[in-house]
Amino acid sequence: MLKSFKVMLVPNNEQRTRLFQFAGTARFAYNWALRKEREAHDAGEKFISNFDLRKEFTVLRNSGEYPWLKTISNNVTKQAIKDCVDAFTNFFKKQSRYPRFKSKRRGDFSFYQDTDKIRITATQVKLEMISTSRRKNRRQLNWIRLAEVERIPVGVKYKQPRITFDGLNWWLSVTVEFEPEKTQADGEPLGIDLGIKNLAVCSDGTIYPNINKTKTVKRLKKKQRRLQRSVSRKYEMNNTKGESYSKTRNIIKSERKLLRIHHRLANIRQNYRHQITSAIIGRKPSSITLEDLNVRGMMSNRHLSKAVQEQGFYEFRRQIEYKAQWSGIIVVIADRYYPSSKTCVACGHMKKNLRLSERIYHCENCGNEIDRDLQAAINLRRYAS
Repeated sequence: MLKSFKVMLVPNNEQRTRLFQFAGTARFAYNWALRKEREAHDAGEKFISNFDLRKEFTVLRNSGEYPWLKTISNNVTKQAIKDCVDAFTNFFKKQSRYPRFKSKRRGDFSFYQDTDKIRITATQVKLEMISTSRRKNRRQLNWIRLAEVERIPVGVKYKQPRITFDGLNWWLSVTVEFEPEKTQADGEPLGIDLGIKNLAVCSDGTIYPNINKTKTVKRLKKKQRRLQRSVSRKYEMNNTKGESYSKTRNIIKSERKLLRIHHRLANIRQNYRHQITSAIIGRKPSSITLEDLNVRGMMSNRHLSKAVQEQGFYEFRRQIEYKAQWSGIIVVIADRYYPSSKTCVACGHMKKNLRLSERIYHCENCGNEIDRDLQAAINLRRYAS
């Protein structure tokens, strides 16, 4: 079984410059391969294989036309070309859209490191050819400090090591193969109903509220709106020619502040989802039942789309599924059209005209009254049995 780890890097200024150069070279190789594939496709020629592209790029690298390619690890460009070929393969299989060129403006900063060359300790990571000098004090630049100590296992085989830039910080992500713990999950089955009022309501009565309704998140969202308006006004003020907007240093500073708030909000929500899913898995239920929500249909409602997006239902389900797999817990996905909220838990009567505004379910047959979300969770628990 594979487990992924992601840790923030703390490079110095010289290391940061080299990381941007590595990412720029990977983008150059990807765009070069994409241009070759498009030219062959437009000319009606056969799809160019990964081997042929890498062979041709090696000739370009040794030609001296781009001397800076010699200062970057060859593994970075090889993997970038393979990524381009994989993107075309997925497009032909109708698994993704047509590949497009990577842009520095869109923030496409990432590159690959060879699994045999990367070295990770409890506090540092060694990347290949960050420094090309043979002097001992200069070779220390190859070692970049990690923001978290002992976050990644040491002395194991790493797979798919990637270094990415998110607009503020550089991150290292690796995958490690491990044997899951053989634990027996013998607790009570659990049904979970996801919603907007509360993120999750469990069949045992546990309620996990919506994190977006807390004071911290509301304050950050208010600050975010003000900064967005401020940046927009600055762009309008600098639109002197009437055709294009000029970006000043003050605008760049404001956009960086805005990006920090975006990341802060995303981290709060992601951390909250991890806490909830870990707490649910920690109970060791024998099975967990979730609803197959039509998130795309929910996003089409302009009154609810933003709230649905902030909740992150798909991410919640993804975390439950892979954490349950680690612990040997069965995850059951109920049918999308299963009437979990409309079916009375007491008598089984189904109320077809249940409106979304009715938060308390009143059964017309037996007179039972229950919270609709709790009722949905209980019905989901019964669905698995």
